[in-house]
Amino acid sequence: MSPRLNPETLLQLRIELTYTEPTIWRCVLIPDTITLVQLHSVIQESMGWWNSHLHEFDIAGLRYGMIDPDWDDDPELINEARKKLLKVLGRRKKFNYIYDFGDSWLHRITLEKIYPMVKPQRYALCVGGENACPPEDVGGVPGYYEFLDVIANPDHEEYEQMLEWCGGSFNPESFDINATNANLKRIRL
Repeated sequence: MSPRLNPETLLQLRIELTYTEPTIWRCVLIPDTITLVQLHSVIQESMGWWNSHLHEFDIAGLRYGMIDPDWDDDPELINEARKKLLKVLGRRKKFNYIYDFGDSWLHRITLEKIYPMVKPQRYALCVGGENACPPEDVGGVPGYYEFLDVIANPDHEEYEQMLEWCGGSFNPESFDINATNANLKRIRL
């Protein structure tokens, strides 16, 4: 049974990228009417991903994702279209989100709090976070740590190549909440 909420409540979610140290995380406020498709967009923007890979939600042992009509070989994948987060979450407080099946970025998402909505909010708002999201296609957690070792050592033979690949610089401790919120406001919920 899903929690009974006023349609004017906000959910506080903590999105944490697993197996990273220090932890890469974001805390977002979202309307309780959010769908899984919309939540996918919120996760992408809040973490800093580019939305260039497949994804999947794992909620209570059920898998939700985007169904590709040209690639219908996974009968256990439930179409995420029009699925409301609170309905599929039920009484659970935690679930997983996987992004980029090659790099396998596993996110642990926790419903931390439920707040009354003071004024209508049809966008997500980031209220906290730490550390930069790894670059796309870096090779998952092991590749990310190798990347950080290379860019920390100007004498490494791949130093220049890696810096060029990531756009010239990368600060793993960087997180800009204002830029994140500017990106989140583009998503209409």
